[in-house]
Amino acid sequence: MEKTIRLLKVCFWVPIFVSLLMVIICECDIILPEPLFDDRGEYTVLMLMELLTLAVIPGALFLFKHRNIRRQLVEKKETALARYGVIRLLMIGLPLVANTYFYYLSGFNVAFGYLAIILVLVMPFIYPSGERCEQETSSKEL
Repeated sequence: MEKTIRLLKVCFWVPIFVSLLMVIICECDIILPEPLFDDRGEYTVLMLMELLTLAVIPGALFLFKHRNIRRQLVEKKETALARYGVIRLLMIGLPLVANTYFYYLSGFNVAFGYLAIILVLVMPFIYPSGERCEQETSSKEL
């Protein structure tokens, strides 16, 4: 179980560190991002990222409540926890990195920044602590 928890913690912290590294690199003018989108392209990407962000937050928070996933978490504890835990963490982590990237790529469109901030605020709710992992693989809530 410790190996699985370590894997989940890596999947938790890597998107945060990548986003933070992007912020540091772009804010210190080490790499100067050049706006990539025209107005129409930026609007399209923004709408897609807003929809994706609004869809993945409840999906990630309630992923372990799904009946089939819950049953697998109880029956195949470590393998199911590793599989679905990584999926849940990447559901939040990948849009976080993408929104941070698009913030700088779009020429500082604050909507992307706000979406990234929202995702960072959601991250503590899925932090893979040892106690939480034990609780999610127990059969009490089945």
